[in-house]
Parts: sequence; C-alpha cells; structure tokens
Amino acid sequence: MTHTVPPLRHVILCPVGSAGDVHPLLGLGRVLRQRGVRVTFATAGYFRRQAEEEGFEFLDTLPAADFKAMVSDPRIWQPRHAVRLVMSQGVRPILEPLYRLIERHHVPGQTLLVGTSLAIPARVAQEKLGIPLVTVHLAPSLFRSNHEGPRLQPALVHVGPGWFRRAQWWFADRFLVDPAITPWLNDFRRSLGLPPVSRVMAEWWNSPLRILGLFPTWFFPPQPDWPSQLRLTGFPLYSEEGVTPPSAEVAEFLGSGSPPIVFTPGSANVFGAEFFAAAADACQRLGRRGLLLTRFPEQIPAHLPATVRHFDFVPFGWLIPRAAALVHHGGVGTMSQALAAGVPQVIMPLAFDQHDNAHRCEKLGVSRTLPPSQFRGPALAGLLGELLGNSQVAANCQEAARQLAGQDGLSAACDELEQAWAEHHRQTT
Repeated sequence: MTHTVPPLRHVILCPVGSAGDVHPLLGLGRVLRQRGVRVTFATAGYFRRQAEEEGFEFLDTLPAADFKAMVSDPRIWQPRHAVRLVMSQGVRPILEPLYRLIERHHVPGQTLLVGTSLAIPARVAQEKLGIPLVTVHLAPSLFRSNHEGPRLQPALVHVGPGWFRRAQWWFADRFLVDPAITPWLNDFRRSLGLPPVSRVMAEWWNSPLRILGLFPTWFFPPQPDWPSQLRLTGFPLYSEEGVTPPSAEVAEFLGSGSPPIVFTPGSANVFGAEFFAAAADACQRLGRRGLLLTRFPEQIPAHLPATVRHFDFVPFGWLIPRAAALVHHGGVGTMSQALAAGVPQVIMPLAFDQHDNAHRCEKLGVSRTLPPSQFRGPALAGLLGELLGNSQVAANCQEAARQLAGQDGLSAACDELEQAWAEHHRQTT
C-alpha cells in the first residue's frame, strides 16, 4: 500500500551560537518561507530583530544580556577553555528552556526540527517526543575521521595511523568533551526518563535521520567513515541581505576610491582591539584603503588614518566583491563569502573550526595564515602586499569563485530537508 507523504508545513529552526551559526539558518528559513512553510526561529534574543524582519515567529532561548556576557569572557577564544565555556554558558542554560519551547510549539505530524551542532535540546526532543530532526554542521572540522581528520588546536587527530587517531578521539571525549557536557545533560535526560549518553560528539549529537554539511565536496571531500546519513549541500552564503541594507555612508566610501581591504575578527569577538590596530597600521604602511567591521566600536583605534573607516555591519554578499582582500578570523561563513567573491584572504584563526578552515584555504592557494601571536601591522602588511601582487593567488581565487558560481547551497539544503521529512514519514507509517 502506498502512503501519501504530507507536505512539510512547519519547521522550527534552532541555531545555537554566534551570528556565524545563526545566519545560515536565517537563510534556510527565508527559502522555506518562499516554499510556503511556516518558520519558527528559536535562538538567543540578541538575534530577534533579524529573525522577525525575515517574517519568522521568534522564540527567545537566551536573553540578549546573557549572550553578551558569554561572548565577553576572554576564555571563549582560548582553545583549552572554549568547549567548556560554550557548553556551560551557551548550551546548558538553554537545555530545558529550548526543550520546553519545542514541546509547546511543535505540531505533531507537521513539524520538522532543524538544529545546528550545539542544538542539544533539539536532539533530546527528537528522542523523547519523536519529532524528526535534521542536524546541520557548518564546517568540515565538525566531522571526525580516522582518514583525513580536521586540523584542530591543540593539534589533535590529524597525524599518525588510524589506531592512534582513534585513541586521540577517545582521550578527547573522556577527559575534555564529556566532562563538559554529560553531567548536566544526563541529569536532564533522567528527569525525562531517558537513559544516559556518553561520547556525545562522537555520534549522539547527530540526528540518525539526516545530517547536512553546509559546504561543497571540493572544499573537503567526504571521508569513508563519515555518517551514512550525511549530505553535503554547499555554502549557504547568507549575510542579512535584504534585512540589513548597506548604508549610504558605506556606499559613498566604497565609491570614493580604490577597493578597500576589509577587516573583521568575527561577529562575536569583543577582544579585537589589537586586531584593528594592526589593520589600521597595515593599511597605512601599504597606502591602501581599509574598512573595519564590528558591532563593538570600543575596539576601534581612537584615531584612524583618513583612508580607513569603521562600520558596524555590511552584508558580505554585497561588500566582499567590492573589496581588494579580506582579513578575518577564519569563520566558515566569512571565509566562504571571500571564496565566492574570488577575493584573497589573510586568516588569524583563534579557536573552534577556524584553524581547519585556514588550513583548507591555504591548500586552495587563496590565503595566508597569521597566528594571533604574530598579528601585528608590519607582518600583516607584508602578507597582504605579497597576496595582492601574486598572480597565482589571483588565479586560485578566481577558480574558487568559478566553482561556486551558480551554486545555491540554501536551496539544496532545503531540498534535503523536504527529502528528510518524506523519509521520516515513510519510516513511521
């Protein structure tokens, strides 16, 4: 007997993290709404405006003040503290609130959950409430492998034979990851009548229904031991286009001279004073125009060269094609916009996926990496001068842009969401 699959009517999007985690799901929500799907957006109150201007129903999982307090802790950019801090201040406080919001707002038989890597409450809701879930990972570094694994910091699991890599993963789970998650996660699971879990990031955090990797296969080819339910859909390339338009001042600055070098240390980085001081110094040494981006203006030097300007935010899809180069922290969203625009990059990786992204861009020949300890005006000026005068780098950048031209990662991801919805119904009817 053939069962008719009902159309996907309602999606609850659950991004957990900074703008780099939220933007891709804002883009997914926009495409879903264009397809007639009702979209509920559950994330920190800091992002309420962007979600509501996209026309989504908004569920506040973390007060904006608490989000700002979390990103104001300098340990968030220190690899040995980052996982524990994000889990204790970013995920643990929303565990029960987000679960209860999902419990109240899902429509049985009509709702699909979509959660980013740290959307642990959505994974619990899938198990307890039976709501279908698609897990979204934004960067290749979130996929473990005993073949080609991610380049992490500290330097784990990218050297040595398979048995040694497996031992490193076990050690990381046993002594670093699980102690930061399982005590409070399993307490909550017990309160729901669910069994405890361990090695959370090895397998459990992935939905058994579907996983989406929002990057193309040429950026990091799938490994033989990656999950079978994984689909790679390409970079999402969303940066608030149509929600936060470029200001007249930005357009005037861009039109008044040569393409500037654009600098951003990341949307959640409130410790960028040295980054921006080096940026201004490098521009002055090179005789180049510069555009500094941050929503935390207290980081900007009090006195900037006349050819360097600060702006709070400009949509990258509009800005980066008008830039000479992009200097940034290595977040996958920022990096992918430069790849799509064919613009060379200098990357200063700090934590999380950033070291791996920087490594992959260097392999593509489109970037150079400058660690924080060396990120000073003279060194930055030297790297930028070499990049901007290198014809091979320019050709590599154009090849990356060619491979991304005409690709619609958001539509491909939404196609996979609809297919996962249909597969869930075939499995449960």
